[in-house]
Amino acid sequence: MTEEIIIAGFGGQGVLSMGKILAYSGIMHNQEVSWMPSYGPEMRGGTANVTVILSDNRISSPYLKVFDTAIILNQQSMDKFEETVKPGGLLLYEPNGIHQHPTRKDINIYQIQANKLALEMGNTKIFNMLVLGAYLKIKPIVELENVIDGLKKSLPERYHHLIPLNEEAIEVGMNNAKKYIVEDSILQS
Repeated sequence: MTEEIIIAGFGGQGVLSMGKILAYSGIMHNQEVSWMPSYGPEMRGGTANVTVILSDNRISSPYLKVFDTAIILNQQSMDKFEETVKPGGLLLYEPNGIHQHPTRKDINIYQIQANKLALEMGNTKIFNMLVLGAYLKIKPIVELENVIDGLKKSLPERYHHLIPLNEEAIEVGMNNAKKYIVEDSILQS
């Protein structure tokens, strides 16, 4: 099994952290792992993305042009990465701030209202864990216990008191992923 993932959004949305947690989870799952971040000069507010590869075999290159999964958190990333999802692949996105929704019919598309859910849960910093939970519900490529261990490894110890909240956010995200259907009428307008 090999899963090639791009996670993209604004700096400050937890894009790189989400990728790092997936990478740690893969390591604990005895997989070969690649984590390759990319971000502009301004971390917060600028665009950021990370490529994560989890594989049972050696990874020949961390550089990819097409992906099994794209997790998209803003319009700029949708514009850049929607077409890079392999046919039959997955595009998961947060619709807040997206004015041009995905239009491809050859991929599986899901939404997660992570902004709304984070506000309802009283902490916007769990946004990325809600998205990660949705992804893991759709594609359970690593075990939840490994994700929690990955979270412990990636969070500084002074924030370990937040792990239960992050764990809850993952579960809420798992229960709130919604399939998105591209309608013909949208494509014709």
